Amino acid sequence: MAHKKTILLNAFNMNCVGHINHGLWTHPRDRSTEYNTIEYWTDQARTLERGLFDGLFLADIVGVYDVYQGNVDVTLRESIQLPVNDPMLLVPAMAAVTRHLGFGVTVNLSYEPPYLLARRFSTLDHLTRGRIGWNIVTGYLDSAARAMGVQAQLPHDQRYDRADEYLDVMYQLWEGSWEDGAVRRDKAARVFADPARVHRVRHEGAHYRVDGYHLAEPSPQRTPVLFQAGSSGRGQQFAARHAECVFISPPNREAARNTVKALREQLVAAGRRPDDVKVFAGAAVVTGPTEQQARAKHAEYKDYASREAGLAHFAASTGVDFGQYDLDAPVDYAGGNAIESASRTAQQQGWTRRKLLSLFELGGRYPALVGDPAQVADELQSWVEDTGIDGFNLSRTVVPESYEDFVDLVVPVLQERGVYKTAYAEGSLRRKLFGESDRLPARHAAAQFRRS
Repeated sequence: MAHKKTILLNAFNMNCVGHINHGLWTHPRDRSTEYNTIEYWTDQARTLERGLFDGLFLADIVGVYDVYQGNVDVTLRESIQLPVNDPMLLVPAMAAVTRHLGFGVTVNLSYEPPYLLARRFSTLDHLTRGRIGWNIVTGYLDSAARAMGVQAQLPHDQRYDRADEYLDVMYQLWEGSWEDGAVRRDKAARVFADPARVHRVRHEGAHYRVDGYHLAEPSPQRTPVLFQAGSSGRGQQFAARHAECVFISPPNREAARNTVKALREQLVAAGRRPDDVKVFAGAAVVTGPTEQQARAKHAEYKDYASREAGLAHFAASTGVDFGQYDLDAPVDYAGGNAIESASRTAQQQGWTRRKLLSLFELGGRYPALVGDPAQVADELQSWVEDTGIDGFNLSRTVVPESYEDFVDLVVPVLQERGVYKTAYAEGSLRRKLFGESDRLPARHAAAQFRRS
């Protein structure tokens, strides 16, 4: 009998009202306007841990969506990721009410000094006992660049060039500044740390200069689990060197299959194993005890969703103002400097404004899997078997019922089929995902910065 692949699951959320499936904040049962309360997040963390989710992945942006119609009017009316609060500050509260749930936090390295960000992630790794991950992004919004005092963001590939050096600096701080055994905690000898085993990091590169000691003692994972979401050629090259988990948003199974194949080939070329990266596809699930109930719920959700808000979000992702196009006019996606893979997919699919509006029936770009628990499980299994992905990033629809429905209805079916865990493994997030060690393996790029 062929071995059944265990499906990995992350909840996909953001510290804001409207994340992916826009407009659903207006649903009478939705609580997403409570995003700025501790209870909203701790309740969600408990639900996800009850469902044995691998992690909660928190997206983030540091700009605003002002491409559509050249302003933020729709963005503000529909709360399209505005307002948006800091995701990192949520983690300690959620970690305090859970034991196993991982946390992947998005931080844009283009506007963060590596020296201080390294300390913040080390702090979270300590406080969560090794359950923190970093979703590495370089940004794609000119509005963010302007807000941070520069005229425009760097070109796409140059952003990744800077990111490569940034990661090298981080590895030096996390992996090389403090040796194993440097921390002694010897009260009798009055030695907390051995000075001979703590080293200054000196880095002078094309983009960054650092001369200092890492401020935090080694945390359980040292380097957080590294997430990345770029599917462009340069993005995959970056992932092959650094990433441990990659998120993709394919328009269909063929595109997913091709992306996974190309990524795993690049991993081997970079001296890593093809399974050194877990690939997650974005999806939304609407389920109920019966197919009829699930489809009725889906129809109800569509009444509250905002297709125009989905279009405004996608305008920022591609750098294209769809408000300037008639419904069926061909759209020029060339020349943008936003998310290259989103523009490439839209160009290949020939998406017009009308087609995009039809795709965004739940206010977002992820395909909705609608059906009873067995039908949803069938689709999830089929995607994994057919494309080679490892799991899913499940976006929220109506909060909290979208995750509660999945945990109560779909998870037991996946467990009965032997494709989903029935208990958490012990250890860090990295150990839970890969089953090897709390630390990055020797074949990862970070290992070259360790001291023997």
